[in-house]
Amino acid sequence: MEMVIALACSAAVLFGADRLLLWLESRGHIHWRRKGRKDLSTEPTAELDSMLSEQPRQ
Repeated sequence: MEMVIALACSAAVLFGADRLLLWLESRGHIHWRRKGRKDLSTEPTAELDSMLSEQPRQ
């Protein structure tokens, strides 16, 4: 019986975490399930990358 209670509690926690992450996604804070992952190769490079890259100084 303890195992059933533990599994039910685990399922409730996972369901609650999923709902929380979906709510955060709807607010625009994270990408969870509905919007998918970004393709990082199409994203612009960060300022730090451009500062650290080897470019000839003028």
